Amino acid sequence: MNPFSSGTRLRDMIRAIRASKTAAEERAVVRKECAAIRAAINENDQDYRHRNLAKLMFIHMLGYPTHFGQMECLKLIASPGFPEKRIGYLGLMLLLDERQEVLMLVTNSLKQDLNHTNQYIVGLALCALGNICSAEMARDLAPEVERLLQFRDPNIRKKAALCSIRIIKKVPDLAENFINSATALLREKHHGVLITGVQLCTDLCKISPEALEHVRKKCTDVLVRTLRDLANSPYSPEYDIAGITDPFLHIRLLKLLRVLGEGDADASDSMNDILAQVATKTESNKVAGNAILYECVQTIMSIEDNGGLRVLAINSLGRFLSNRDNNIRYVALNMLMKAVTADGQAVQRHRATILECVKDSDASIRKRALELVYVLVNETNVKPLAKELIDYLEVSENDFRGDLTAKICSIVSKFSPEKIWYIDQMLKVLSEAGNYVKDEVWHALIVVITNATELHGYTVRALYRAFQTSAEQESLVRVTVWCIGEYGDLLVNNVGMLDIEDPITVTESDAVDVLEIAIKRHESDLTTKAMALVALLKLSSRFPSCSERIKEIIVQFKGNLMLELQQRAIEFNSILAKHQNIRSTLVERMPVLDEATFIGRKAGSLPGAASTTTMPSVGIPNGEAKPAAPLIDLLDLSSDDAPAPSSSGGDLLHDLLGVDLSPAPQQSGAGQPSKSGTDVLLDLLSVGSPAQSSSSTVDILTSNTNGKSPVSPLDDISSLSLSSRVNSNAGAAPMMDLLDGFGPSPSKENNGPVYPSITAYESSSLRLTFSFSKQPGNPETTNIQATFTNLSSNVYTDFVFQAAVPKFLQLHLDPASSNTLPAAGNGSVTQSLKVTNSQHGKKNLVMRIRIAYKLNGKDTLEEGQINNFPREL
Repeated sequence: MNPFSSGTRLRDMIRAIRASKTAAEERAVVRKECAAIRAAINENDQDYRHRNLAKLMFIHMLGYPTHFGQMECLKLIASPGFPEKRIGYLGLMLLLDERQEVLMLVTNSLKQDLNHTNQYIVGLALCALGNICSAEMARDLAPEVERLLQFRDPNIRKKAALCSIRIIKKVPDLAENFINSATALLREKHHGVLITGVQLCTDLCKISPEALEHVRKKCTDVLVRTLRDLANSPYSPEYDIAGITDPFLHIRLLKLLRVLGEGDADASDSMNDILAQVATKTESNKVAGNAILYECVQTIMSIEDNGGLRVLAINSLGRFLSNRDNNIRYVALNMLMKAVTADGQAVQRHRATILECVKDSDASIRKRALELVYVLVNETNVKPLAKELIDYLEVSENDFRGDLTAKICSIVSKFSPEKIWYIDQMLKVLSEAGNYVKDEVWHALIVVITNATELHGYTVRALYRAFQTSAEQESLVRVTVWCIGEYGDLLVNNVGMLDIEDPITVTESDAVDVLEIAIKRHESDLTTKAMALVALLKLSSRFPSCSERIKEIIVQFKGNLMLELQQRAIEFNSILAKHQNIRSTLVERMPVLDEATFIGRKAGSLPGAASTTTMPSVGIPNGEAKPAAPLIDLLDLSSDDAPAPSSSGGDLLHDLLGVDLSPAPQQSGAGQPSKSGTDVLLDLLSVGSPAQSSSSTVDILTSNTNGKSPVSPLDDISSLSLSSRVNSNAGAAPMMDLLDGFGPSPSKENNGPVYPSITAYESSSLRLTFSFSKQPGNPETTNIQATFTNLSSNVYTDFVFQAAVPKFLQLHLDPASSNTLPAAGNGSVTQSLKVTNSQHGKKNLVMRIRIAYKLNGKDTLEEGQINNFPREL
């Protein structure tokens, strides 16, 4: 006899397949067997149909195609005998799913079997329907399933309940048909029927609001009583697991009570007592008990507020944290994260245990505990929590340091009670994990340092000490280099000593040593070395005795392969060699950075320019927003060894401090976050000049106070716009020398027709009017005369006007006529603007403005957007 004929037993086929030594042999066995089965199907072999289908199911589980046997399933299901139907339904569930069209042919057989007198055949039909039921089958067979929920045999009622769950998920509209039958199951004594009834009611309540109200009113007390009986039931061998009676039913009941109690105070009150009883009486030394406790805690936290009960639940989670099982601790931390919003004070009591979890050996527990600690921090506990985390940072694993460092920096920045504490903590972080600190963190630290005027000396000395022991931490090196460049004289002269400091002796040569080490470190990247070059140039002015040594260090980089360093070295060497008369002005100390502006920009809360540009721009004092050319072009260097000009690296724009100049999307319209840079970023000695097209940036312009104020030649170098400088008294001659005789720009041409004036901006204290004119033959360019009038009775000093425009506009500002605005309209300040519209006739002018001034010595800022320009402009 052919060993692979249809008469071969299933076990023989399995033995032959398992005996195959290669995949090819296995495929050969399967092909022969499938061929024999096809032949039997064609011959309509009824004697071995069930055996052939059993073989097909095994072949299907091995991953081979068996679609040719689908009709055999239907034939077996239509057979009268139980053995054939059992194989047929099993094949139906394995070989088909609800997407198969052939499944429609079995609906009638299922209906007949659901009404069969043999309860085992009814059970087979329910089992199959619960696994592969489609929406069409659910609508056709729902009445039969609903009727079977009252069947005499508990096993059929249980299977009917599970099948009902599938039906209402497939067709939610049928949910109302099952409400009464489902709630009747909640009074069952048989645990198998009861647990399926509870699950059916839970799904009904989630799908149907009518079902939720019905179960809430009619069954809440029944469920509470059932849970109480279950919690207090004596030992029952049939349902006992680890000394707890039916923990699965416990959990199902608690889940349904959670759904019923959520948003309903009356239902929540009725279940408070039993929840408290479950939370206190359930043993927590077994997995089954912990599962019930966790579900009980979730229910307590979800139902309506009960302070005492929630404290009890959170204390239960606190006990979970002391468990040796990592899974239990992890779910406890997850639940505590949710509980913080409900009762943060109760969670705070377990702070010490949570901190211990941060030091756990399991990475997932460490990460989750750290997130929880971050949520728990507030103004009152920031100091001890930050200390604990920083202490752990010293011994933490490298793969965890990134997350830990980020959280510590965020905590310290957000809840810092005083600047000296903030600086101290950040120095500790930089010393321990400076290489894991993100750029915006040390940027923010420098912004804070510039604002803490009385702490400049203390900070630079602390950084000097930290550098001696942690020179390998890149972020620490950058902050140290910047601060020594700015406040090196304070370091050498021990200015601003505090009582908490130890005396320190640092010579000018020692300060230069730090910068030389930083610039020559093999590990230092381009940004650090560029910052060190800038700091060296600044110290060359502040430490005359070290000027020659500094010059030697800078000269070494004139031939550097990095074009950024090469360009800076050549420019700085030219300043040291040829322009001693303006060096002190170029390297004067940076102004105090606007801390509030930086924080607002970082949080995305500052109003932005009306722009859709994707690149930020730099605010240029008193100049036109154009791409800054390399200084080598501006200085007109004639040395033979000067290389060709190169575009300076845009990445170095951030080495000044804290303002993130990386490309970022910007929102258009008023009140949107602005990511543009600030005016202070154009300090030549702290920022590289990005080579970027002006058409891809937002022009942000800042006017000077007036023509009589001292003007840094640096601004002229950075701006490329000399027309705004021709009236300056201070610094004009050095500038002319620096630029090799560039004269002032020509005087303005006669303007064309005058357009109607508008009130561009008006507040209770200030009015801004615009007058317009056009140049003949140049319709794209509009000349604007801005007039500022003080409406209050107080004089405004330090008056500064800034404007921002979209990228299709180019804006040029001339200096304001004065930096003092008289009170009560007894005078005005005027300022000229020139706007070029590259989309003239297609897009209208729009402008975002910012007006800053001092009122009685206090800084005041007004902002607005101008949209009412005449359309013909």
